[in-house]
Amino acid sequence: MLAMNYRGPYRVRAAQKAEPEIEHPNDAIVRVTRSCICGSDLHLYHGLVPDTRVGMTFGHEFTGVVEEVGPSVQNLKKGDHVLVPFNIFCGSCFFCKKELYGNCHNTNSQATAVGAIYGYSHTAGGYDGGQAEYVRVPMADVGPTVIPQDMDVDDAVLLTDAFPTGYQAAEMGSIEQGDTVVVFGAGPVGLFAARSAWFFGAGRVIVVDHLEYRLEFAREFAHCEIVNFKDVRDMAMHLKKITDGLGPDVCIDAVGAEASGNAMQRLTGVVLPIQAGAATALHWAINSVRKGGNVSIVGVYGPTFNAVPIGNALNKGLTLRMNQASVKRHLPRLIEHIQAGHIKPSEIITHRIPMEEVADAYHLFSSKLDNCIKPVLIPPNRH
Repeated sequence: MLAMNYRGPYRVRAAQKAEPEIEHPNDAIVRVTRSCICGSDLHLYHGLVPDTRVGMTFGHEFTGVVEEVGPSVQNLKKGDHVLVPFNIFCGSCFFCKKELYGNCHNTNSQATAVGAIYGYSHTAGGYDGGQAEYVRVPMADVGPTVIPQDMDVDDAVLLTDAFPTGYQAAEMGSIEQGDTVVVFGAGPVGLFAARSAWFFGAGRVIVVDHLEYRLEFAREFAHCEIVNFKDVRDMAMHLKKITDGLGPDVCIDAVGAEASGNAMQRLTGVVLPIQAGAATALHWAINSVRKGGNVSIVGVYGPTFNAVPIGNALNKGLTLRMNQASVKRHLPRLIEHIQAGHIKPSEIITHRIPMEEVADAYHLFSSKLDNCIKPVLIPPNRH
């Protein structure tokens, strides 16, 4: 089969690879119909995630048709068109029973933090991902969800990670009616976080980024105000100035490890790296939000040290919430939003690229070329 193949930092290619096989009675084999490149895939592409091995196939956002199921699978059958949450989870452990599917103990029990994720290094379990013609889906009875017949597959593939992650970012902000919400980052997750903030009752939504094309996209898609941080000398002071001197009620970090905006953070978090990423957006969130406010973190950081202004968070009485999104928990509500016409997730897709051109797709997305917001890979003969 054709699959994305990691050859080292900034080096990926489409290559032939052995088709996956059933390895466990509860596995399924899925023929991929859509596969996204996620902003967090770029951390792998740039060589910033530990234990990303040559030969691995990335891709944790994908849909596909069930080709084969193991003998224990009861909830899926051959021919089902499914969306597959990026979390690989058992559904029965201590954490899954609490609907913390991103923290499943049984699928990545040796990890101190992250659960198992498709195509996201051996730190996240070593499972191959969906940027391929076929993928093995473990725990097939609990993860995959059959796509409703009236749903476009391009909308469905955004339900595997980006939309639920943005939605959970807004949820974790504990937004109250009329709140001012600031989202740092106008990538796909930030866009969905900003759009979702309205669902929770926000009275004002502001998105911060430095790329004008992304900010203009955010203005249209999320119906929000925008701030280009290149035009701002002091982010905390600026946000307080435009919020009656108090600061926003909720700040969302939808950027994570490779944030721009602070040269020292970039040097220590990305170039060297001494920290587990450049925590620029997290500093801005903590320092900008009002006293007693909420900070929600969904931007990806590494597992090691970060210099974070925790004293400011303490003295301001902030609530900080963060986690990998529990995709399965959100799906019923998000499907309702789509079917009711409240949102069309596929509007953020700007590029549909044949899987054979995966190297070009990564370069396009990484370098922010051609006004790229969200690229989707189309496997051969999957129009």
